[in-house]
Amino acid sequence: MTDQPDSSASEGPIKTPRGLALTILAAFLVPITLLLLIAGYFGAQPRMGAGSDAFDEQAVAARLQPVGRVALADAPAGGGAPRSGEQVYQAVCSACHAAGTLGAPKFGDHAAWAPRIAQGFDTLWHSALKGKNAMPPQGGGATSDYEIARAVVHMANAGGAKFAEPPAPAASAAN
Repeated sequence: MTDQPDSSASEGPIKTPRGLALTILAAFLVPITLLLLIAGYFGAQPRMGAGSDAFDEQAVAARLQPVGRVALADAPAGGGAPRSGEQVYQAVCSACHAAGTLGAPKFGDHAAWAPRIAQGFDTLWHSALKGKNAMPPQGGGATSDYEIARAVVHMANAGGAKFAEPPAPAASAAN
């Protein structure tokens, strides 16, 4: 055996003063870089506390928007002149009859209206008043029976009928 100690067992990874300086520099730079990256990540998130945009008037108003709104309107049958058949069609009936939604006969489609016209005005009118298949009563609108009659005449005549305009309610009450 030799009297000299084993030098390979006591040596570390740092062998020169330059290696020591690089190790010390890395020991400071790596944690600082990691801390800056983490702070940048969390700093980029939207702030919700004091001093943020979360409490300005527009942000608060956007969060307090109502889920729905209620619109109240006077019923057209209660007063004023009754609407024409074309006005009722545009306001209520065109939602389905313009595109033929859910099997509704399209406005002006002679083939689709012919079997309905053959049943007569009264049948069409009562179907419109009470609803038929997917069509709700009065087309789902708030209209008078007289306005519905005018709308039925308007749509049926566009589909090939020759129905006369129904008499106004005051004129029919006098007869």
